[in-house]
Amino acid sequence: MIQVSNLLAKGKLSAKSLEAAGLVLATNQLLPDHSGDMLDKDFDTLATAHQQGLYEDIARKLLEIGAMENPMQISIQEKEDEKIISSTEQQSNLSFPTFLKISDNPLFEEYATVIYRYATIISKADNVVSKTEETLLKVIYQLTHNPIPEKKNEALYISKGTKNETLDEVLHELNSLIGLNEVKSEINTLINFIKVQKAREQSGLKSPSLSYHIVFTGNPGTGKTTVARIVSKIYKHLGILTEGQLVETDRSGLIAEYVGQTAVKVNQTVNSALNGILFIDEAYSLVGENKDDFGREAVATLIKRMEDDRDKLVLVLAGYTNEMTNFIDTNPGFKSRFNRYINFPDYTPSELFEIFESNCVKLDYQLTEEAETKLKLVFENAYSTRDRSFGNGRFVRNVFEKTLEQQANRIAKESNLTKEILTTITENDIV
Repeated sequence: MIQVSNLLAKGKLSAKSLEAAGLVLATNQLLPDHSGDMLDKDFDTLATAHQQGLYEDIARKLLEIGAMENPMQISIQEKEDEKIISSTEQQSNLSFPTFLKISDNPLFEEYATVIYRYATIISKADNVVSKTEETLLKVIYQLTHNPIPEKKNEALYISKGTKNETLDEVLHELNSLIGLNEVKSEINTLINFIKVQKAREQSGLKSPSLSYHIVFTGNPGTGKTTVARIVSKIYKHLGILTEGQLVETDRSGLIAEYVGQTAVKVNQTVNSALNGILFIDEAYSLVGENKDDFGREAVATLIKRMEDDRDKLVLVLAGYTNEMTNFIDTNPGFKSRFNRYINFPDYTPSELFEIFESNCVKLDYQLTEEAETKLKLVFENAYSTRDRSFGNGRFVRNVFEKTLEQQANRIAKESNLTKEILTTITENDIV
């Protein structure tokens, strides 16, 4: 309260001022030598006492307390395996709201409301709220209600379909994907099932309760994110979701740096995904091997939001097959909500070559016969020696980019760069 009064007086709070008198009245009961009947007096009596300077000594003591306690400082440390990996100094004349916020104290909202209400009362001490006081009240509101500046969540990517895109166009996008025949079949079966259940509902027939949450399993680069984006658009066209945006994130986009803030971060992420799909890549890493408290807090918050917003939120969890199976099986809250698993197999050598070829077509490149032969051999070798970290589509992208670099090095010294030279990829360009 002392700091709020001082802020409103722009650091020049005088023991003789009306603001100081208001401070005395508000805090009198907290002082060891308080006058118990002060608040029993009527306004005119108190105003007269203020004019006579009867509150100045008490106000002066309060201001001395404020000077000694100003500023408070909080050191926030982020730990990982008992090692400090970051430290933040949070300094403010109103640091106590920061402490309540980062410790997830249930009194935070009440405290912030009381302090801000006190500020509004003090600003009206002279019956006028000036423009300066209005500005200062906004500052105090920020300090009390939002004491920790929100960081932009860099581990969040939101994508939406085009406005005029039809369901047929979305399905064509799905069915045009290279490989993934089992995945396409699963998605088309899901679409047909939803359509039939919708028709039954419209005919007044009973339908089973549907869960639209999905688990995608498979190695990296097998198209899980791409298919999730397509599913979000399909769900919108089928009336399951009203917006159909896909919010992509992973552990770093859900786990906060400080105790008590993970639930806040998860809720903010979920809010951005309402009426769309929240896609969590490598979802098993939320709990990880150490089963950390932050991860458990994230999972508990997600499960609660799935229940609270079951008509507005769809989750798609993705990751390695074994890890995802264990993750779901050991979380009863997830296991009861996820009953649809779609596996994404590794691309075959011929499919890897087809992906490379499609990249060439998009960018106006053409392969010589010798280049095609060498490429197919590269993909066959990569496929036969692959492990769980094999990049699939990402591996193709890397090979494609390296090939273009090699081609550029080969033709850069040519004096006459014809269209044929610029577009041809030879055997020597293949890494």
